[in-house]
Amino acid sequence: MRVVRATAPLGSPPAWAVLERRLFDLLDDAWRLFETRYCRPDGGLIFTGRGESRDGADDFYETFFNWPALYQLGGGDDLLAASKRHWTGVTRQLTELGYLVDEYERGYDWFHQGESMLLFYGICAADPADQAFRDRARRFAELYLPGSPAANYDPVTNTIRAPHNGAGGPRWGVNEEWASYGADLDSMRPYGLPLRDVKGITSWDDLARPEAAGAMGAAMNARLGSGDVAVNLASTSLAVNAWLYDHDSSYCDWALRYIEGWRDRAARLGGILPDNVGPSGRVGELHGGRWYGGSYGWTWPHGIYSVGTAAVVAAVNALLLTGDPARLEIGRIPLDMVLPDATVGAVTRTEMTNKARWLAQLGDEADKPVLLVPNRRDDAGWFDYQPPQLALPAWLWHAGQLPGDRDRLAMLRERSGYDWSAVREFRDKEEAGHEAPWLAFLAGDNPSYPELMLRQAMAQVGRRLALIDADHADPATLHFHHWQWHNPVVTEALTQLITGSPQVLYNGGLPVTQLGYYDATRRRPGLPPGVAALVDRVTADQVRVQLVNLHTAERRVLVRAGGFGEHDINRLTATVAGDGYPGDMREYHAPPVPVSRQEAEGTGGCVEVVLPPLSRIELDLYLSRWVRQPAHGTPWEATP
Repeated sequence: MRVVRATAPLGSPPAWAVLERRLFDLLDDAWRLFETRYCRPDGGLIFTGRGESRDGADDFYETFFNWPALYQLGGGDDLLAASKRHWTGVTRQLTELGYLVDEYERGYDWFHQGESMLLFYGICAADPADQAFRDRARRFAELYLPGSPAANYDPVTNTIRAPHNGAGGPRWGVNEEWASYGADLDSMRPYGLPLRDVKGITSWDDLARPEAAGAMGAAMNARLGSGDVAVNLASTSLAVNAWLYDHDSSYCDWALRYIEGWRDRAARLGGILPDNVGPSGRVGELHGGRWYGGSYGWTWPHGIYSVGTAAVVAAVNALLLTGDPARLEIGRIPLDMVLPDATVGAVTRTEMTNKARWLAQLGDEADKPVLLVPNRRDDAGWFDYQPPQLALPAWLWHAGQLPGDRDRLAMLRERSGYDWSAVREFRDKEEAGHEAPWLAFLAGDNPSYPELMLRQAMAQVGRRLALIDADHADPATLHFHHWQWHNPVVTEALTQLITGSPQVLYNGGLPVTQLGYYDATRRRPGLPPGVAALVDRVTADQVRVQLVNLHTAERRVLVRAGGFGEHDINRLTATVAGDGYPGDMREYHAPPVPVSRQEAEGTGGCVEVVLPPLSRIELDLYLSRWVRQPAHGTPWEATP
C-alpha cells in the first residue's frame, strides 16, 4: 500500500472542515440523547401499543437506518455496538409482536422491507467480521433461492410468488385491515382507488358504501395479493449483501437471473417495465392484460417512486455482481418511460401526491413553472405529475459513470426550471433530496455548497433535539413513525461531501460509495478524530479529495477506491509544500508556502495518507473502475 505524507500546513482552516467536525461532535451527542429518551435497555423502542397485521415492522428498524452509516463515516466508537444492540432489541420486540419469523419479516411488500433492511445492510458493511450478522445475511438471502423451504421463488416462471413475502413464504392477500377498503381510510385517499376496474366503483366516494368497500377489499386480496411485482426487485439486495461476504455463486446466480427476467419482460414490451406478473408468469394476468396495476406499481400508490427505485436498486446490484456498467440498463427504463410525457407547471398549482415534499424542496420556487414528469399510469394514461426524483438518475451516474447518465442529469438541470444551487433546510424520512445543489457543486459552479449544506444539517439536528425535548407523548398512543420523526442522526451531507456519493437509496439500496475511509491507527472504519474530508470532483476516471487534520496529533487514514474496494487507483497526484514554513520567529506573519503537485503510479486499491498535526493535502485519484471484486472486508484483513 502506497503511503503519502501531507506536507502543507493547515494555515487558516477551511470553514467546511471546521463545520464537518462540529457536525460529527453534535451527532455524537444527539444519538445518545435519542437513545436515552426512546429506547429500552435491551435496544428495543419504548412502545406499549398494539401492532397492525402486517404494516409497521419497517418503521421500528427505520428509526436507526443511518446510524451504522454515521459510524462508517467516522462517528463515535460505540455507535456500531449501539446499532447492533438496537437491531437485536427491535428484532426481539417485533418477534414478540408477531411480525418476524426466525429474526426476519414474516411477509410484507418490498417497498417496506427495503426500508427496514437498511439498518441491517449498514451493520454488515460496517463490521464484516461479525460472524452472527454474516450468518444472518446468508440465512435471510436463502429465503429467496430456488429450493428454499420458504418457497418465495418459483424457478419455473422466474418469479417471486406474491407481493408480500418473507420468512413465512408467500403471504397471500393484503393487509387484514383492508378486507373492507372504505372511504374512511383518509391516509390512502390521496392515492385514489387501488384498482380502477372494480364494477360499480368509479370514485373514492363510492367506497363509502359498505358493499363497495367489501368488493374493493376482496378484489385487492385476490389481485394485489398474488403474483410477482416489480418492487420485488429490491429483494436482490439480500442476495448481493450475502454474496459480498464470500462470493457464493448461488446468490449471484439467483439475483442476476431474477433481474434479467424483468429486463426481458421490458424488452418484449418494447421498453416498458411492467409492474405485475401473474402466477403463470404472464404479464397482466391478474389485471386484464395491463402491464400496470400491480401492488406498489405504476397505478397505485406511488408509481415511479416505487417501481423506479426498485429498478435502480436492482441495476446497481447487477453492476456489483458483474462489474459491467451495461447492467444498469434496467434502472434507466422507468426514467425513459416517463420523460417523453413531461410537461411544465408550478408545484403550488398542480395536483400531485407528495406535494409537501416538493414544497419543502423547492421553497420559494414552488410557484415557478418547473419540469414535471408523470409518476403514475392508468387506463386514461399518465397522471400525478411531479418534479423528477433526482436520486434515481443521480445513482445511475454515480454507479456507472457513463456519459449517457451524465448527459441525462445535465438535461434535467437545463429543463428543471429551478435553481440547482439553492440549499434549503428540509428533511424527510429518507434524509435525502439535496441532490441538485450537490451535483451543481461537483460540476464546479456551486462553491458554497459544503458550508451551506453542513449548516443546514446542523440546523436539522437542532430541530430534532428540540422536538425530543418537547415530546411528552404516551408510549401507548405512538404512531409507528414517531421515532423516525425524532431521529436526530443526519448523514446526507456527510455522505455526499466525504465519500462523493448520494444518500443510499431508501427502499433497499446497498451503500455503494466512491471512496471509503479507515482509521489506520485504531483499525476501524471512518475518518480519524479531527480529520475532515471533502470530495469536490467525480468523473469517470478521477475522484479528487481534500483531507484536513484539525488535530494537534498525527493522524493516519486509509482511503479506499470504492466502499467495497471495487476500484483500482492507477495513479495519484498530491499537493506538496515547498520549504519556508513556519518561517523566522521574529516575523509577524507566516511566509507564503509554495505548493506543487507530485505524481505517483500504481497504488492499487488503497492509499495510506499520513496527516501531521494541523496539516492538509489534496489528492487526485485516477481510477480504473470495477476491476476488483467488491467485498465486505477491510483493507488490512482478508474477506471472511
